[in-house]
Amino acid sequence: MSDNSLRDLRQAPGAVARPKVEFPCDYPLKIVGDAADDFRETVVTIVETHAPGFDRTSVEVVDSRNGRFQSVRVTITAEGEAHLQRLFTALKATGRVHMVV
Repeated sequence: MSDNSLRDLRQAPGAVARPKVEFPCDYPLKIVGDAADDFRETVVTIVETHAPGFDRTSVEVVDSRNGRFQSVRVTITAEGEAHLQRLFTALKATGRVHMVV
């Protein structure tokens, strides 16, 4: 099998390339973790450390259907990929965050 016969399935024929994000920009995040009384405040404290001045009044908390999980939704001004990666790493380091979307 030659290298020419291999194809990158991420770029299927006719697929539309994902648009590049231009920084700085408003960047919505949904942070999902186990439901707890202090989950919102934990997330907000970390987000404020990495994105000072974000609008705390815009924070939304949504419980999962069975109440086991919560998603905290925030919008920050993202400065770049490295900025987002530092924030994601700090959120995951809590051990309480399962996913950041």
